[in-house]
Amino acid sequence: MDPIKNPFSPGAGAPPPELVGRDPVLEQARILLGRVKQKRPEKSMLLTGLRGVGKTVLLNEIERLAEEQGYLTVPIEAHEGKSLAAMITPPLRSLLYELDRLAGAKEKVKRAFAVFRGFLGAIKFKVDEVSIGLDVAPEKGVADSGDLEADLPNLFVVVGETAEDRKKPIVILIDEIQYFSQKELGALIMAMHKVQQRQLPIVLLGAGLPILPGLAGESKSYAERLFSFPDVGALSKEDAEKAMRDPALKAGVKFEKAALAEVFRLTKGYPYFVQEWGYQAWNLAASSPITEQVVREATSRVISRLDVNFFRVRFDRLTPSEKKFLRAIAELGPEPQRTGDIADKLGVKITSLGPIRSKLIKKGMIYSPAHGELAFTVPLFDEFMKRVIPQFPG
Repeated sequence: MDPIKNPFSPGAGAPPPELVGRDPVLEQARILLGRVKQKRPEKSMLLTGLRGVGKTVLLNEIERLAEEQGYLTVPIEAHEGKSLAAMITPPLRSLLYELDRLAGAKEKVKRAFAVFRGFLGAIKFKVDEVSIGLDVAPEKGVADSGDLEADLPNLFVVVGETAEDRKKPIVILIDEIQYFSQKELGALIMAMHKVQQRQLPIVLLGAGLPILPGLAGESKSYAERLFSFPDVGALSKEDAEKAMRDPALKAGVKFEKAALAEVFRLTKGYPYFVQEWGYQAWNLAASSPITEQVVREATSRVISRLDVNFFRVRFDRLTPSEKKFLRAIAELGPEPQRTGDIADKLGVKITSLGPIRSKLIKKGMIYSPAHGELAFTVPLFDEFMKRVIPQFPG
């Protein structure tokens, strides 16, 4: 088997050779983009799901669809330790220059630059140690109070009016949106609320962990009326097998039916893991067809790669007490666990778990699928915890 021709592509955000099982989400995005372009109201979308389900891949595909429909795109990847203002202003600056190059009256874009300059002056920050200043006089009294919840909506309105003038709709794509603070998320929601009220051509497409709907609702009670929250989950058995079978067939290689079934059993349909098993099985196989035995032999390689590249980077960010907390959840099983059972396993009072629970949710390691329950945000993380801490330290 030629490893150069290996069609599988495990990696963070790497597009799979076959994007399967996501047609409903893509169709919803297509309708959203089409309606906003025609000045028809439609909810923006915030995709939610565990790690490794392909949210980033979907955002990238939606970005491609938006560009095909004539949208200007503003891609942003949120992360801990960097503010919303610091992340959004460089691409907004580039966007305004792009709008300035388009045909149309210049007054709108000139005003947008002036308002943007006032916004920059109010928030006072630098990006990569280089000031994002503009050689224009700021417009006073608009988006320059220094309060993000007041300024960002006004800035979005001015940018939206400029885009409308240029007949160029805008889509803002934000990955890992759960890392924003409550105030930042609230400012973003308020900005989109104001934009939608005025039917301006700006769409927000975000992606985050399953805690996102709760965070949005806590930030602004009307968030559920402003956004839809499509759940991106594991693939069905049929789709997971298709994601393996079809790319291999295009390269002239077959998987035995039992091999496909074994991959689904091992991966539980999570797309990132499907790609890992496909990649290693291909490289290990001597010839076509790829058998169930080859898949089993590839498993040790896959586990080793996942432990280093997927699980360990998250594990290493944890404190000893956080590791013990997660090991207790793993000891109880892969499904969501009651907080009381976790406390019992740790031998502590349930009331003492609040601070560490909050820290782990903030780090994106766990979430609460239902009141009083906790679950891992990373699929198969319970098995990893048992490998790195074989004996529960209870």
